[in-house]
Amino acid sequence: MTHEGYPDRQPAGREEPGPDRTRLLLGGGLAAVLLAVIGASGGWVLAGEPDRPTPPPVAGPTTPAVDATTPTAAPASTAADRPTGTRTTTPAGLTVPQLVGTDFEQARQELRDRRLGWRLVFGGGSGRTVERTSPTPGTPVKRGVTVTLWVAGPAPAVAVPDLLAQGCADAADDLVAAGLYPRYRTGREGPVTAQDPVPGSTARWNDPVTLACGDEPATTPTASLLPAP
Repeated sequence: MTHEGYPDRQPAGREEPGPDRTRLLLGGGLAAVLLAVIGASGGWVLAGEPDRPTPPPVAGPTTPAVDATTPTAAPASTAADRPTGTRTTTPAGLTVPQLVGTDFEQARQELRDRRLGWRLVFGGGSGRTVERTSPTPGTPVKRGVTVTLWVAGPAPAVAVPDLLAQGCADAADDLVAAGLYPRYRTGREGPVTAQDPVPGSTARWNDPVTLACGDEPATTPTASLLPAP
């Protein structure tokens, strides 16, 4: 006897599987096996070779972030960046003055005021004026450069000053101021003990005067150690 709306209940105990139930179980198992195979295949395709571990990515060089508010040091300059050129000691505006037509002594003094050297070349004409210079007037020069002056006439006469007992350096300065030049027979230190030409002699511009400076060595004869005959 059955209750309306529900199938008959079988008696308690072990149920025997029917043909439909067996097909259901077989179909479910086969589906599970297929899903497992497909899942494994898909996983192998996606994962690549499962036997080989994937190497970690190689870290490349990174560039540190630069803060726009942080001042950065300027790159060190190289030899190629530095300006090239030679350093000059020529003072700004130092040039050879215009000396042509002036008396040679005045021209010499102007060169001395500019701390330039001079060399006088006297000619066979007449007069004391400068005819030309080398370097030419207006040429930029360094201090100490010698300027050659060509004088129209011959070297004039000059009196030799008295230099005896003066210091050797002071005597040389006096000779240069007089238009003469010193030569040294001995050293250049100590007082002047002799001079040639002698004081008051007549010389000409550019003539040399020989000086003997320093104390003269003692010439006292020594006693002989040999017995008298």
